Amino acid sequence: MPTQESNAAQSASTSATKDNATRLESQPTSSAASASELASTKISLRAALRQFPDFPIPGIDFVDILPLFASHSLHTSLIRALELQVLLFNNGVKPDVIVGLDARGFLFGPSLALRLGASFAPVRKRGKLPGPTKEAAFEKEYGQDFFQIQSDAIANGQKVLVVDDIIATGGSAEAAGNLVRQLGGDLIGYLFILELDFLKGRDKLDAPVVTLLRDDMMGK
Repeated sequence: MPTQESNAAQSASTSATKDNATRLESQPTSSAASASELASTKISLRAALRQFPDFPIPGIDFVDILPLFASHSLHTSLIRALELQVLLFNNGVKPDVIVGLDARGFLFGPSLALRLGASFAPVRKRGKLPGPTKEAAFEKEYGQDFFQIQSDAIANGQKVLVVDDIIATGGSAEAAGNLVRQLGGDLIGYLFILELDFLKGRDKLDAPVVTLLRDDMMGK
């Protein structure tokens, strides 16, 4: 004959099973809600971007992301959107380290790292970081340049996400990825605010590339 204790245990087990089922059923809804929030936020972020023709030289249509930081609400929305983008593209797995590229990756990389519970490591031009560093070269329109990262910025096996404001030719991001691997990091991908599709920079990168906004969104 069932005892009061066994009935209570059975009830608790049934309740726990129902709770687990409810959580499992709610996961797709949560992902759908996150995707919906992200899509809505992208609209307001896209609308805030400005374009300046013939800057810095004739023929260049410059996209200005700085308005995203000039407004508290837009700045907050940007960091939230980047957080959602990371979680959605990587199945909810968070990076251990955010690597931000010199210099605009510094604008949002630390804030994103805080939201994701990750550390932040800067990649800078040669001669800007103290102590032992690792170095990687990349090509620019006027010649070769060099990125460096401090040798203790990433521990062996840590999951690393590289971030920058814009992906153009992809050379600087590729160099940052090389630095991550030199330190033994697990490069899980690259994240950018804006992508200039026609330059095909993502073709140089051998890890997943995710962009919040694309140049074909401008003007729509």
